Amino acid sequence: MRKALRWLLSLVVLIGTVGVAGATTGAATAAEPGGTTGARSTDIKDRLLAVPGMSLIEEKPYPGYRYFVLDYTQPVDHRHPSKGTFKQRLTVLHKDTSRPTIFHTSGYSVSTRPSRSEPAQIVDGNQVSMEYRFFTPSRPDPADWSKLDIWQAASDQHRIYRALKPVYGKKWLATGASKGGMTATYYERFYPRDMAGVVSYVAPNDVVNKEDSAYDEFLAGVGPKECREKIQAVQREALVRREPLSAKLAAAAEAEGYTFKTVGSLDKAFEAVVMDLVWGFWQYQPAATACGKIPDAATASDQAIYDYVGSVGDWSSYSDQGLTPYTPYYYQAGTELGSPDIAQPWLGDLSRYGYQPPRNFVPRDIPMKFKPRSMPDVDRWVRHNAHQMMYVYGEFDPWGAEQFRPARGAKHDSYVFTAPGANHGANVSQLVADEKAKATQRIQAWAGVSSPAAKPLAPYDKKLDRRDVRKESTLRP
Repeated sequence: MRKALRWLLSLVVLIGTVGVAGATTGAATAAEPGGTTGARSTDIKDRLLAVPGMSLIEEKPYPGYRYFVLDYTQPVDHRHPSKGTFKQRLTVLHKDTSRPTIFHTSGYSVSTRPSRSEPAQIVDGNQVSMEYRFFTPSRPDPADWSKLDIWQAASDQHRIYRALKPVYGKKWLATGASKGGMTATYYERFYPRDMAGVVSYVAPNDVVNKEDSAYDEFLAGVGPKECREKIQAVQREALVRREPLSAKLAAAAEAEGYTFKTVGSLDKAFEAVVMDLVWGFWQYQPAATACGKIPDAATASDQAIYDYVGSVGDWSSYSDQGLTPYTPYYYQAGTELGSPDIAQPWLGDLSRYGYQPPRNFVPRDIPMKFKPRSMPDVDRWVRHNAHQMMYVYGEFDPWGAEQFRPARGAKHDSYVFTAPGANHGANVSQLVADEKAKATQRIQAWAGVSSPAAKPLAPYDKKLDRRDVRKESTLRP
């Protein structure tokens, strides 16, 4: 039934996908360079650019693929498409139109370096990667921030899918890590007939924004006790030495031109970086080796403490220059996604501001109002309606303290896996052997391909498959 519905949907035309795209792609049976079918080009670039609203930024060579950086014209408001448009950036890693397609998003800006997500390697498929709306340069001008929400972003994906489905006619899977995994989930919630499956990595699920005890419980028990105590001691010592360490930050800010208008003061920015230290340590540091690199808080010099905190986080993170690229994320955290508020009792009364809310990190001329029903709605849908959805978490990743729990049972064909010893870079390859094989097999089955050994169908490519985790130096997914 799901397959039939997706086939029917591919025949329905959305705004901006009529005319040339249907005529050009309807008769083409291949997308390999240089061929023609009568007067119709079968070159994949020609087919992509025949989609109304699609324009080429650049094509980059990569062995075995063709890689395109594109712009696609989107409505600012999908409910009222006549009220303005903007250019949304996307990339296409083209393998062959006979292969399945992975729809990838980070939930932030899109990388213009050729790369391949894990599911794309597993199924040996094409990959379409979308830049999230309002991340530069994919931002309407002027920017109506009320049009930045999870439904509008899901509708961006839906419209791109409908535009490219006539070109890439095989099955599609959605994927992403962290905020990208959240994005893939929201897309499935609002447009459940588009994708044949979802593979979501390390996606937090902050259902009730004011209830964050799960994060406190996680941080109280994660990793070896000695390691927890060492990193907490450094964090506490950084606040004890607030005056000399703040002076170092002030000197760096003067040298680099950092300002602190949005957060309000250098002192607030300083404390925000320190407050993130424990979270950032467990989110990114390899637990097996990182504990031995934590300095001794009692004997370390001011410079050693300052350098270590900066190595885990980034002292510029809460400057105006550090915050500006992430304004869309903080806006969403403060209007729909929610954000953790961690108690950190080991700091006692050393904190002056506590965990500062997203409102502190968004310019005051951008209005914000939290919508408390958005995340509970998604959570309920996933719990009761998820079909062919997979979630992969890392054992030591704080963002996994509140997980998505998809509907279980054979008819739902959905799964939650946890990679032992992994952090925010957890993926299928890090699962224990039987779970790795199971996950690989299900991803391939959803995509309509298979491997007898339940292994990735594409060989590993050290450049294309480099698993660069988007390292957010602050408390961002």
